[in-house]
Amino acid sequence: MRQIPLAIGVEATCTFDNFHPGANAAAIEHLRALAAPAAPVYLWGPSGSGKTHLLQALAQRFQRQGGTVGWFGPADAPPWPIDESRALVVFDGCEAFDPDQQHAAFALFADASARGIPVAAAGRLPPVDLPLRDDLRTRLGWGHVLALQPLSEAETRATLRRDADRRGLFLSDEVMDYLLTRFERDLKHLMALLDRLDQYALVNKRAITVPLLKQMLAETAE
Repeated sequence: MRQIPLAIGVEATCTFDNFHPGANAAAIEHLRALAAPAAPVYLWGPSGSGKTHLLQALAQRFQRQGGTVGWFGPADAPPWPIDESRALVVFDGCEAFDPDQQHAAFALFADASARGIPVAAAGRLPPVDLPLRDDLRTRLGWGHVLALQPLSEAETRATLRRDADRRGLFLSDEVMDYLLTRFERDLKHLMALLDRLDQYALVNKRAITVPLLKQMLAETAE
């Protein structure tokens, strides 16, 4: 468990404003408006659809308002203590919770609901399909269940182009095609790859080309 104090434990770069919505504008607006007391919200979608980004953006909003956020995921060993001072409880990666984590999550969920503390959760599957104990699965599906859609290829291409332009980089169609055909179209990882490529090109004082990208990847694999 991470008891997240202000500006610590959540990536500062993950905000609502820098999330590329695609078909997910309604989900963003719902999270922007979330306030206590509120029905729980559960986000689901495949890897790379932006679930964790949006949870982090939500946590930051509560933190900026002076609240404390309890963030719980598969890497956090129970027990997960109850804290009545929390302003928000977050569960990420719900499909991977083991039996002890499921027990802890149910207890926290029940306590938060009784106190009117908002709960936001996310997983790769809709609540009905989660491999969890029935009472927790039911709780996760009680409130607003929002399906997130990954960006289309055209949206991903446009987003990468905008980010490259912001950095003052020129991405040729050849480089763009290589990125989109050789790597998963997970925007988070594509952006991280672009950041590495930007730094690598700067250090080597070379333009970004497919040969340069291949060289960087080869050196990373060594």
